[in-house]
Amino acid sequence: MKIGCPKEIKPQEFRVGMTPNAAREAIAHGHEVIIETNAGSGSGFDDAAYTDAGAQIIATAAEVFATADMIVKVKEPQAGERKMLRENQLLFTYLHLAPDPDQTHDLLASGCTAIAYETVTDRNGGLPLLAPMSEVAGRLAPQVGAWTLQKANGGRGVLMGGVPGVSPAKVAVIGGGVVGTHAARVAAGMGADVTVLDRSLPRMRYLDDVFGSVFKTSYASAGNTAELVAEADMVIGAVLIPGAAAPKLVTRDQLSTMKPGAAIVDVAIDQGGCFETSHATTHQDPIYDVDGIMHYCVANMPGAVARTSTIALGNATMPFLLALADKGWKKACQDDPHLLAGLNVHAGQLTYEAVGVALGLDTVSAEALVNA
Repeated sequence: MKIGCPKEIKPQEFRVGMTPNAAREAIAHGHEVIIETNAGSGSGFDDAAYTDAGAQIIATAAEVFATADMIVKVKEPQAGERKMLRENQLLFTYLHLAPDPDQTHDLLASGCTAIAYETVTDRNGGLPLLAPMSEVAGRLAPQVGAWTLQKANGGRGVLMGGVPGVSPAKVAVIGGGVVGTHAARVAAGMGADVTVLDRSLPRMRYLDDVFGSVFKTSYASAGNTAELVAEADMVIGAVLIPGAAAPKLVTRDQLSTMKPGAAIVDVAIDQGGCFETSHATTHQDPIYDVDGIMHYCVANMPGAVARTSTIALGNATMPFLLALADKGWKKACQDDPHLLAGLNVHAGQLTYEAVGVALGLDTVSAEALVNA
């Protein structure tokens, strides 16, 4: 199989879909790898690193899309890239289709087969290709939130850890999954007073058993959430429903209860965001003000630490990439129901129910499709 990796073109996106190590592994399996020139430069991988691994450097993305059987990326294909996809081509990347009808319709029209990193599962019910970026985004959230809280950026001017005689920042983390846990760990490590909200009692017991008094937990009822949001200097949104649009857990009206200059960091923005006032921003222009509350809603947070993120993502995706290349997408999905869970689009058909529900589109069963 010919595997192609174009350079990411989303604003301020420095990650790359394949590392030189992944290229070397694929080539060892008998596949051909083509990389757009400078695709890895933002992550610290120059073209020579890929040629040393046996890959071929291609001048333009158009050539990569035109000749590759499988396209491997990081972020969802942008409008110009979607025009280059074709029937029977395999796309393997993050998609986040639920809040993105334009992308969904373009992928359906292209006739390609699209497997989304964020809906591939594992035997424990986890999301192994989302987890490494969730870990990165979770650890980044308090860091960017602390920057947002600085007075020069419109924030309250509160130091996360305080100083002797001055209380630390109060941080509410909505969601106790991978993102929320890592966000809480780092925020607590910065000295903040942290509370994690979640609706799963087993998850809260786990957090309490593992982290003890490092941070507090609270049941995410509407009342508790409203109370903690009103008290917080920073609120981190870390809620995920796999493949579906994120629920809106904080309304615009609630902003009036918050402290002027408080910071919101919406890590769920890829799935539409969990604050009613959230809209996607970029690393170039990351924050905006709504009713005196500062919003940080960058849709590709891990891109800020591109090298760490690229290597972590490459480690996770490599086994699935090789299975798809070795067996073809259909046999690979027949053999692995967890990879099958990643199938979102095939030959003009939507195959992921949560996306269909979010966008009001008909879906077909992925399992029935691959076994037909």
